[in-house]
Amino acid sequence: MTRSEYRRRRRALANTIGADALAILPAAREVTRNRDVHYPFRQSSDFSYLTGFPEPDAWLVIAPKRKEGEFVLFCRPRDPEREQWDGARLGVEGAIEAFGADEAHPLSELDTLMPTLIDGRRRLYYPIGTDSMLDAQVMGWVGQVRAKARTGAVAPETFVTLESVLHAQRLIKSPAEIAVMRRAAKISARAHSELMRLCRPGLSEARLEAEFQHQCALAGARHLAYPSIVAGGEHACVLHYVENSAPLRDGDLVLIDAGCELDGYASDITRTFPVNGRFSPAQRTIYELVLKAQRAAIERARPGHHWNEPHEAAVKVLTKGLVELGILNGKTKDLIKDEAHKPYYMHRTGHWLGMDVHDVGAYKRDGDWCELEPGMVLTVEPGLYLSHDEAVPELYRGIGVRIEDDVLITEQGHEILSAGAPKDPEAIETLMQRG
Repeated sequence: MTRSEYRRRRRALANTIGADALAILPAAREVTRNRDVHYPFRQSSDFSYLTGFPEPDAWLVIAPKRKEGEFVLFCRPRDPEREQWDGARLGVEGAIEAFGADEAHPLSELDTLMPTLIDGRRRLYYPIGTDSMLDAQVMGWVGQVRAKARTGAVAPETFVTLESVLHAQRLIKSPAEIAVMRRAAKISARAHSELMRLCRPGLSEARLEAEFQHQCALAGARHLAYPSIVAGGEHACVLHYVENSAPLRDGDLVLIDAGCELDGYASDITRTFPVNGRFSPAQRTIYELVLKAQRAAIERARPGHHWNEPHEAAVKVLTKGLVELGILNGKTKDLIKDEAHKPYYMHRTGHWLGMDVHDVGAYKRDGDWCELEPGMVLTVEPGLYLSHDEAVPELYRGIGVRIEDDVLITEQGHEILSAGAPKDPEAIETLMQRG
C-alpha cells in the first residue's frame, strides 16, 4: 500500500468523527509463546489499516483539524543494543519519514502528551471494552484533563467505540485493497490446484498441509490467513478439524480449507476432491448437490441484494436435495422454516473477508440484513456433513463436502476471485489424472 492510500483512509476517518473528536488506537503487543519465545508478531488489523506501521507497542492518534498535524504516532525509540538482538527499529524518525506521521514521539512521552491531545475534544473514539488495561489508561488521561477544568481544560463528554465507524469503513474495499486480495486468492487457488496434482492414497494430511504452505511461500505469501484444515474421509464432517495427521485413504474424499495472507489481506478457499482422483457415484451425488447450492448462492451475491440472500438460496437447494436423497422428509418450504437442514449443514454460507479472514463489518443494520454493495468481499461456502446418522443412507455416511470461493461485489454483479482453483468435478478429475 502507498502512503497516499493510508493518508486517504485516515482522512476518511477524520471526516467521519468530526473536528471536535479525537481517535486513539493502540498497536498490537508481542505475545509470549513460551518462556522467552514470542509468537510471530502480526500487527493489529485496524492499526495496520490506518498506518501500515509494522512494529508493536505503538499508539496512533487522529486529531481532525489540529493545526500542528492530524496524524500523531507514539512508538519505540531507536535502541542500538536491542536492535543488535532483534533487528532494526523505525524509531521516531522512521515514523515520520517512512510512514508520513505529522508528529512522532517516543513511548516515554505518551502519558505526558496524551492529555494535551485530548484536551478540547468533546468526543473520544477508542476501542472501548476490548482491554481493561486500555480502558483504565484512557480514563487516566481523561481524568487528568478533568482535573484542570477550572483552568479552562475541556474533557470529552462522549465516548464512542472506534470500531463503530472504522469497521464500516473497512467493509468497502478500495481498488488498492482489491488488487492485493486478487493476488492472494490467485496464490491460494494455484496452491489448491497443486494439492490436487500431488494427492494420492497413502500420503498424510500433514503432507498436503505442508505443500500448501510451501506453494504460498514460494509465491511470496509467507504467512497463512488461518490454520489449514486438511480433512480426509470422516474428518471432513468436523468443521474446524486441524489435527491434519491421518493418512489419506483410497476411496475417501479430502476437504482442504486453506488460504494465504498477503500484505495483510486474507484469502479463504475450500475444495473437496477424491484422494484417488475419481469420485465414486455417491461422492459425486453429494458433491454436485453442494456445488449446485454454491452456484445458486453466488448468483445472489450482487449489488442490491441483502446479505442473507446467498444463504437462503443455498439452504433451499440443499434442503430440496436432502429430500430427494431420502435424508429429509416433508415439504421443502416447511423444512426450511423448521431449519431441518441443520444436522447436516450447521453453519452460515459465508462471511466478510479482508484483513481478517472473518473480517469486520455488520451483517445487519437497524435489525435488517445489510445490502450488498460494490467493494464488499465475502466468502460463499455451503457444505454437507453426513456423519453416521441413522437417517442418512449408508452409502452417504461419512461424506463431508464444502466448496468455498472468495467473491467481490462489483458494479455489474460479482467477481469470483478464487476461480483459479478447479471445482467442476470433471475438471478436478482431469487435473488429478494428469498428476
